[in-house]
Amino acid sequence: MSLPAYSVLVLGAGPTGLGAMLRLLELGETDCLLIEAEEQAGGLAASVVDDQGFTWDLGGHVQFSHYQAFDRYMEQALGRDGWIDHQRESWVWMRDCFVPYPFQNNLHRLPGPEKWACVQGLIEANERTTERPTDFEHWIRQTFGQGIADSFLLPYNLKVWAYPPAMLNAHWVGERVAVPDLRSVLKSICLNEDQPSWGPNNRFRFPLHGGTGAIWENLAASIPAQHRHFGDGIVALDADRRQVITAGGACFSYKRLINTIPLDRLCRLIGDSNLIEQSSQLKYSSVHVVGIGLRGQPPEALRTKCWMYFPENDCPFYRVTVFSNYSPNNVPEPGATWSLMAEVSESPCRTVDEQTVVDDVVRGMRATRLIGDEAPIISRWHRRLHHGYPTPSVERDTILQHVLPALEERDIYSRGRFGAWKYEVSNQDHSMMQGVELAERLVNGHKELTLLQPDLINRSYNAWPYPEWAQTDMNRKD
Repeated sequence: MSLPAYSVLVLGAGPTGLGAMLRLLELGETDCLLIEAEEQAGGLAASVVDDQGFTWDLGGHVQFSHYQAFDRYMEQALGRDGWIDHQRESWVWMRDCFVPYPFQNNLHRLPGPEKWACVQGLIEANERTTERPTDFEHWIRQTFGQGIADSFLLPYNLKVWAYPPAMLNAHWVGERVAVPDLRSVLKSICLNEDQPSWGPNNRFRFPLHGGTGAIWENLAASIPAQHRHFGDGIVALDADRRQVITAGGACFSYKRLINTIPLDRLCRLIGDSNLIEQSSQLKYSSVHVVGIGLRGQPPEALRTKCWMYFPENDCPFYRVTVFSNYSPNNVPEPGATWSLMAEVSESPCRTVDEQTVVDDVVRGMRATRLIGDEAPIISRWHRRLHHGYPTPSVERDTILQHVLPALEERDIYSRGRFGAWKYEVSNQDHSMMQGVELAERLVNGHKELTLLQPDLINRSYNAWPYPEWAQTDMNRKD
């Protein structure tokens, strides 16, 4: 019996899979199929409406872009009028007060002795001869000094990654961490002046309706039905015969496979013992997303805030988003209800009790004065993301240098947040463009800049098509 055969199969309808599929179709590659286990598109960027009518994202997503092409797809998804623009207001809650983010640029908010400890450490760090950091903790201490490391960066990063910073490499940092300028820090302290606007996402936008998931559902709907196979994920993969089998019993053959499911899971499906052994050493954290819907309006202290970081141990979460501030349509009764969304990380180094995590989050919100003891909670929503953060561990790059090329020898191309396991290029724009760039490589032989040169991509807004020098991939396999 002949099987449905495709030139390209794409696994997963998150941002990467959708980017690959959309670009393949634009390039005239119509012999391709997108397979998604869920009924809806979006992957980790999907959205959910709970029983009380509150909309929740699967984590704290915002829309900003390093790419002209990504912005074109965003306009295709929601048009020009489907967005709300925001000026970022992100804060750190510590020492019983809010400090503007980034913490290291706003030390004037700290108590005097701690302020001096941070400045003294920063001065000493600036005077030292730099050496190549061995890990992320080493990089933090070398770059910021002992005071800032101990006050904020080490406890916060332990909380968000759920691994000690010494277990992470320092190659991923790039634009993700604000490196302080000593002159600016001292000016802020002397003038008692906030510096809140650092970073690539100091302005961002958010869908007016439907949460972040609306973007990806609309883009998926633009793909013709004959190129979509949803609600039926794969359960077996024969890399030698180039066949996949789905939970529903469907079997498809392929010439080339684009994978966006987690790399460790992909290797287990293939069954190659060497790939399994290597990929199983990749580290990741799970994330518990907890949504708290409330009656009334946010207190004045939260009225304009976007998200807040929490390095201290009086709460389980590392970040809380005032999700109703992103769009009034994220709540069932705009003006009469509001919402907070918390994220709690979990790993073998930091366990979480799934049975009590929602109650623990509520207690933490009260301890940090986000809500009062008598706050009228009308919705408690919880989702555990098994693969939440791809951890840039010290051994990650060596593993990827072996596993990804070994897969490509079998015409399997693994991309995306967990498909390529590169946190530094795992935002929605990065993830989608990994798919777009791979499609360009497979059809036209172009380079994949996002995967191969994250620092280059992250330091600018990238025109489309990419410059001529970036177009030829000398390693193309015909």
